Amino acid sequence: MLRLGSKIVIIADTFEQNLPIGEYGYIIAHDRNVDNVFEYVVRVPKVNKHFFVVGNDIESEELLLQQEADRIEREALIDYALATKNEPLFRFLMNGESAEAVQETNSEVASTEDFIKQVNLRAWI
Repeated sequence: MLRLGSKIVIIADTFEQNLPIGEYGYIIAHDRNVDNVFEYVVRVPKVNKHFFVVGNDIESEELLLQQEADRIEREALIDYALATKNEPLFRFLMNGESAEAVQETNSEVASTEDFIKQVNLRAWI
């Protein structure tokens, strides 16, 4: 539950009530009535209006800024990994695999190939 006075961003319009999506606002009240679907009353200064909104239609500004910073950091690391041809870093960023897991996979593949070669050599004898 968001606190009163929290700065929020409107991210959706579930009930199609012409909410200004992408605009900043402030939570000015919680609607505690269980018969009402709306959870918050939000003040949007840019349009000079109050809106009743559902909790899914708004998100904290701090959370959105953190998500954007994480996305930009990940993209920068991917660009760096591609520029330096750092395959373990790239695999880690894309798949979540560690460098050790990649090396273990490579050694297992090599050992599997060696095993098949040995079986084929023994089959010819």
